[in-house]
Amino acid sequence: MEEKIRLTQFSYGGGGCKISPVILRDMLARIPPGIMPPELLIGAEASDGAAVYKLNEQQALIATTDFFIPIVDDPYDFGRIAAASALSDVYAMGGTPILALALVGMPIGKLPLPIIGRVLEGGASICREAGIPIAGGHSIDSVEPIYGLVALGIAPPARIRGNTGAQPGDALILGKPLGIGILSAALQNGRLDEAGYAAMIGITTQLNRIGEKLGACDSIHALTDVTGFGLLGHLLELCRGSNCQAELVFDDLPIIDLARDFARQDIKTDASARNWISCAPEVALHNIAPWQQTLLTDPQTSGGLLVACTPEAVPEILRRFHTEGYADAAELGRLQTWESGYRITVYGA
Repeated sequence: MEEKIRLTQFSYGGGGCKISPVILRDMLARIPPGIMPPELLIGAEASDGAAVYKLNEQQALIATTDFFIPIVDDPYDFGRIAAASALSDVYAMGGTPILALALVGMPIGKLPLPIIGRVLEGGASICREAGIPIAGGHSIDSVEPIYGLVALGIAPPARIRGNTGAQPGDALILGKPLGIGILSAALQNGRLDEAGYAAMIGITTQLNRIGEKLGACDSIHALTDVTGFGLLGHLLELCRGSNCQAELVFDDLPIIDLARDFARQDIKTDASARNWISCAPEVALHNIAPWQQTLLTDPQTSGGLLVACTPEAVPEILRRFHTEGYADAAELGRLQTWESGYRITVYGA
């Protein structure tokens, strides 16, 4: 029965389905200011991936949630990808996950229960790998399959890293290669072979647990992860939060080789165009071809950690990434003092 059902046939919105950054900002701007207790170290103001609440001088609680509709057809892989993506926001704050709650929406009556069970098994397997329990959750009968987690973590307040701490002169490092959205689009078009699928699953299910150690590095000033808004979108959030501007060299970006080939063939997601519309006013591109722009705005699922650190620390931070199994981690640019005009400038060959 499983082989006859494609999970992505229920994904009417096309994959992760994040709302455009422009629309999201407009929605949030309409919400009246809420309660801001002094213990709330990080809220929604800097577009961080998680909220942080100070419990005491030694502990801060990190809280986040992430869920989406299928980007792959295998239910077990879908569950694994969704869980890894949800936990990533805890790691991206420099924290350690402590427990998760499952968020489940499934078209009951259209999806056999064994397939739904495999989605849940996949998510549970990632939580076991992270060393945490799924301690409960909530489920509904929905039109599209939806799965994700509420993830909670802890960290000493002094080790919390977010979007607001980056400094002019900092180097930028990305922990995973770009191109997951393009591989997902190729999969939907029947263009992704077994080797390409294996590469996609390997990257999207790799936990960003190195973030626990990076939070302890004084040389690291800011930390986030690159997900649905693409590299440009999430780097813009960091630049705005830290009042900096960034310069990138396209040839220095870590990119999945197969995704580069597909991008040249104009295989991409609809979200890539939405991401570009949202960030274009603050981005200057020099000698960048359309396929390169696609990679810059390609939505990532469970993408890599984006680090802002002192230039002197780059060799050590890269060594840590590579030693921990993030073979494609690379330095991709520098931050500068914000003056006016563009927040990000990208140079091609």
